[in-house]
Amino acid sequence: MRDTFVATTTALLEEDPRTAIVLADISADAFLPAMRRHPDRVLNVGIREQLMAGVAGGLALTGMRPFLHSYAPFLVDRAYEQLKLDLGHQDAGAVLVSIGASYDASGAGYTHQSPGDVELLDTLEGWTVHVPGHPDEVPALLRAAARTDDRVYVRLSSQENTRAYDTGPALQVVRPGWAGAPVVVAVGPMLDPVLAATDGLDVTVAYTLTPRPLDTAGLRRLVSRDVVLVEPYLSGTSSRQVADALRDIPHRSLHLGVGRTEIRHYGTPADHARTHGLDPASLRASITGFLDPRV
Repeated sequence: MRDTFVATTTALLEEDPRTAIVLADISADAFLPAMRRHPDRVLNVGIREQLMAGVAGGLALTGMRPFLHSYAPFLVDRAYEQLKLDLGHQDAGAVLVSIGASYDASGAGYTHQSPGDVELLDTLEGWTVHVPGHPDEVPALLRAAARTDDRVYVRLSSQENTRAYDTGPALQVVRPGWAGAPVVVAVGPMLDPVLAATDGLDVTVAYTLTPRPLDTAGLRRLVSRDVVLVEPYLSGTSSRQVADALRDIPHRSLHLGVGRTEIRHYGTPADHARTHGLDPASLRASITGFLDPRV
């Protein structure tokens, strides 16, 4: 996904004079050719993520469309106050593109993990959040973001689904169940684990790569009683959105995601997924335990 991001934004620099890229050392080598060609629009501020956000706010106020890029904990957690003030308070727009996700860089330790990034952005106004599940979904999301002046977060990951899906904001039914069947919604790269976990179960599996704003109308059309939401970041991040969407529909909900207890071991991303219950076997146990005897 990172390679696709670099290729797409490099092309946008050629196509659209509004496009600017602001880096804080991460991926700077990948943008060296673009930096040489567009030194006034590819800026590396060094290891100063707060400054990166401030520079983006200034560029946006001049009419530019800045793309900011780093690991999720540096881009969102560390620069949160500047995102709040230099973008949100000034009503300025930018496109944040992160790598690392919740624990892709598990070998680098907790400094490079950000399971709480989407929940942090939920405290701010007016953010669109995209969580692509396949590299082929990334270019369309970036190009659509480049055409607006909105505040957009694109959360890239090394975990990928086996195929790409439509990049529209609507919930997509990937595997239909019977009318009134329980609904399992997978966000971004959680789709393949969810499909494996629900194989043989009579449930409807739906997919979204745009959890903010959540497609509440689509969710209301699908859910008649039970809904499970599986997200690749903190469990319960979307519980308020689901509750608001279904407030007049009697329902039960289960929210699965990264646990809120810090895992103090390195390991691999697969190790972390198992520990947090996000591998197919653990997901199946959680989902069937919640739905039984309804499946």
